[in-house]
Amino acid sequence: MALDSLQILTKLEELNQYSHQTVMLFPKSERHVLAQDIRNTLATLIHLTITSAKRYYKKTTLQDMDIELEYLRVLIRMSRNLGYINDHKYEVWSGHVSEVGRMLGGWLKHVRDPKPGTQDSRATT
Repeated sequence: MALDSLQILTKLEELNQYSHQTVMLFPKSERHVLAQDIRNTLATLIHLTITSAKRYYKKTTLQDMDIELEYLRVLIRMSRNLGYINDHKYEVWSGHVSEVGRMLGGWLKHVRDPKPGTQDSRATT
């Protein structure tokens, strides 16, 4: 699978760009704590996406991506609860994360339940 054709990678890059702009608005004391956790989680998600695209057996890596995405949701929620972002930024940010989550869910579903009769259904499990 060519990395250029991975739509989820493009969406993650967009999410990363939006997140970078948003965490720059955090208080200076939090830029090296919560903001750094968010950046690290996004970097891990991008790394796992590339890893999944290159691996023959994808299921475990995709599950790791799902865990990281859920952790990112928790961090974003924490940012709003602590008052570092307003409700509008939270909604936009969460929308980006949800879009990536839907794409990841579709990828996971395809890997877990490949269509019967495909010639190489093992390649995606």
